[in-house]
Amino acid sequence: MGILSAVSGDGGFVRTVLGDVSPLDLGVTYTHEHLYTRPADHLLDGGDRALDDVSKTVEELGLFRRAGGGTIVDVTTLELGRSPEALRRISQLSGVHVVSTTGHVAEDYWRGVVDVDSKSTDDLTEEMVRELCEGMSGTETRAGIIKCGSSLSRVTATEERVLRAAARAQQRTGAPITTHTTAGTAALEQLHILEGAGADLAHVCIGHLDRRLDWETHWSIVQAGANLGYDCMSKDWYEPDARRVEFIRRLVAEGYGHRICVSGDLARRTSLVAWGGGPGYVHIMWRIRPWLLRVGLTEAQVSMLLRDNPGRFLAWT
Repeated sequence: MGILSAVSGDGGFVRTVLGDVSPLDLGVTYTHEHLYTRPADHLLDGGDRALDDVSKTVEELGLFRRAGGGTIVDVTTLELGRSPEALRRISQLSGVHVVSTTGHVAEDYWRGVVDVDSKSTDDLTEEMVRELCEGMSGTETRAGIIKCGSSLSRVTATEERVLRAAARAQQRTGAPITTHTTAGTAALEQLHILEGAGADLAHVCIGHLDRRLDWETHWSIVQAGANLGYDCMSKDWYEPDARRVEFIRRLVAEGYGHRICVSGDLARRTSLVAWGGGPGYVHIMWRIRPWLLRVGLTEAQVSMLLRDNPGRFLAWT
């Protein structure tokens, strides 16, 4: 099928592991999660970061569906143990749309696992385009989003090549870009590199910004036309959910609610109900959604955050 899709229309299409779908069919969507992972160093913390049991992920997604969920973006890259085959089984068994990822996170994640440093921008671009249009890791399962990122408070030379490659791959395919910021830092540096490389900022989401709730930084990002990744919901050790809700309320009041993508980035067994932890994927629907309504958002505005914004961001243009 290549870059062309069987789904057409003004809204574009979203590429899932089972095929292309309309953005209108996604339902409630979390834009930054990890469904199946096996990092090389997962045993260092007792295996907590190894989400390598398909049945448990399907069980967790059953709770997500019953809470009203429809789609999960799995941002697990090759260095984190990405498995296209597992994601296909998970989507088939759960009935949840799953979007998979090409690209790379940041040096701390790929160092000693995947040789990213020796690759040129052209090499990285070709890799991303191939995984978006042909398939990942020798399979016919295609990625639907590009990932790139940066280190704490800086963008290294290799990370800049990955960012520039992401912008080039987006130009060639129309795929969206999601980023990893380490502790919410270097966000504006990422934005400037992507913009300078020709990225369509309406389909760029700068990630983990709710780990560092700095109004001026977030305001600069939405003014530039990019999306804010408020994707650490429930992680009060970074920032309390009360501040996340207040930032969302304020952005909606200022007319920029359409630039927010909400998720949880739950990547540990201790964060998921199926593994005996919590709060799991129901947290946003059962706790954050009613909280947003209590602080004055309308049902339509909450639907914008959970349905409309992800659909618009994820659509290939």
